[in-house]
Amino acid sequence: MIKSVDNRAWFLVLPVFALVAFNAIVPLMTVVNYSFQDSFGNNQFFWNGLGWYQELLDPSSELGGRFFAALGRSAAFSLGILAIEVPLGILVALCMPRDGAQLAIGLVIMALPLLVPWNVVGTIWLLYTRPDIGLFGWLINAVGIDFNATKNAAQAWFVLIAMDVWHWTSLVALLCFAGLKSIPDAYYQAARIDGASRLAIFRYIELPKLGRVLMIGVLLRFMDSFMIYTEPFVVTGGGPGNSTTVLSIDLVKIALGQFDLGKAAAMSIVYTLIVLTVCWVFYTVLVTRDSQTVERPEVPS
Repeated sequence: MIKSVDNRAWFLVLPVFALVAFNAIVPLMTVVNYSFQDSFGNNQFFWNGLGWYQELLDPSSELGGRFFAALGRSAAFSLGILAIEVPLGILVALCMPRDGAQLAIGLVIMALPLLVPWNVVGTIWLLYTRPDIGLFGWLINAVGIDFNATKNAAQAWFVLIAMDVWHWTSLVALLCFAGLKSIPDAYYQAARIDGASRLAIFRYIELPKLGRVLMIGVLLRFMDSFMIYTEPFVVTGGGPGNSTTVLSIDLVKIALGQFDLGKAAAMSIVYTLIVLTVCWVFYTVLVTRDSQTVERPEVPS
């Protein structure tokens, strides 16, 4: 008997798909249209073709130099926080209790930073690190170190990285904890029978099983950190100077501060393509890794 498939349920979600597609495609097409034009105010636009893209991708031009400088700062920020949050998240997940009331308390504590809105996080760390009223800023200055993140670029970067680590390490830790909980106890029992050390258990059992979870966590954190805007804008405003002006802040400055819609639109399109390319690379690596780890069934002789 051939079982028929009823696809009529798809008609219930088609209106939602149509609405989402409309809300996504129309703004995107508007940005694409702006990226090929120039504006001189009074809502007057003139065709510019690929001019903005050529200037944007030319490091010797003013726009290109500005773009690549901001791109470098964004990439440095993302790589820096990943180098800290991923090992720290794994360490926290390994130290978390596995069951009982302590597990519930630990999960609640780990989830608390994730519940704080982004603008509130920036405000908290702005006040916390101020040398006049902030506890951290006051303590650092009390020991003889001149600390002021609004005047020192290195200190501004320290505050931004510390803020992001505080806010988002919990996400990596919770993902890793979920991956650790999915490992069957039989693996640990076999390791204990063989006399494996704690380091060997982590190297040969836990770390390989965390590979997929870590890939997802790295992808999520890279996307979010690479497109970060609210927190650095609240804490430093892109300063001192342009030292913490990441790509998203520079894009807003060009679009709203200078009202150069053509330049901002071209930059946003390239920005989006970079994010999509990185996501595609992560997805390809993840799929390739899964295909290599799938156990093939034995063919009977």
